[in-house]
Amino acid sequence: MTAIAASGTGRDPVKYLLIAAISLFWGLNWPAVKTILTQVPIFSLRAIGFTAGAVLLLGAARLAGHRLRVERGEWPALVAAGLCNVLVFNLCTALGQSLMATSQAAIVAFTMPVWATLLAIPLLGERPGPRQIVGLACGLSGLLILLGPEALTAPPSALAGPAVMLVSAVAWALGTIVMKRRVWRTHPMVITGWQYVLCALPMIGLAATEARPALAELHPAVWVGFAWHIVCSICVAQALWYVTVRRLTVGEAAVSTLLIPVVGVGGAVLLLGDPVTPRLAAALVLILAAVACVLGPKPGGRR
Repeated sequence: MTAIAASGTGRDPVKYLLIAAISLFWGLNWPAVKTILTQVPIFSLRAIGFTAGAVLLLGAARLAGHRLRVERGEWPALVAAGLCNVLVFNLCTALGQSLMATSQAAIVAFTMPVWATLLAIPLLGERPGPRQIVGLACGLSGLLILLGPEALTAPPSALAGPAVMLVSAVAWALGTIVMKRRVWRTHPMVITGWQYVLCALPMIGLAATEARPALAELHPAVWVGFAWHIVCSICVAQALWYVTVRRLTVGEAAVSTLLIPVVGVGGAVLLLGDPVTPRLAAALVLILAAVACVLGPKPGGRR
């Protein structure tokens, strides 16, 4: 695998295609997971998703001629990133959606750019530029507007959902930093596939303690949700995310993901009937502003 390219050397149309694909696949995964959780418990959902992702990704990598063996020196980073990006993030997002509206949960989870950019300063030596600073300020302002002043006086139980989603955001940020620090020789599909193998093992054990409906009892919408979740989110988007991390700085890659909750909120409104409130709309406007600040061309036509 080649070294990570810096994104500031010129226009890179591929990165916009990557961002658009990831935003669509991960954005619509929010209402898909919420639909699945109406009948399938959390551990079972993650056990099925991780196992299917491992089989499909490693199988596809093998058919494409990629070596499935991971170099010994890459295993520590692979495990650390997998625990953050796959296990903790996916468990927390599922739990968070059971505690709060999907549209709100998506926005809270994607405060990840704030934590990723801040962590990249001491860990990677990156320095955010003026556009990134403005974009991060817009994204954080959107979160504060979404939570509202009542969050300051709300009981701990009322803040459980946002707290769990913040944990997922920090975990994803840490996983992104870990992935960024290495120059990987292993293909992204293989990396992701082995991460799913590692994370599926504890989930299978925990899923054995849950009561699940029979397959014949699952609604068609749940089957559709599973198809989207496994193929588009678990397999395609996760692998594309690691490709994106290689092409962009952590700040750019992280803030670009703020498009995902826009798609997620739109999907939650259209597919789940979540209400569109002025506070929710204001948060989305600020998120779009954050994306424009980071991804817009600089004066002189350069990025």
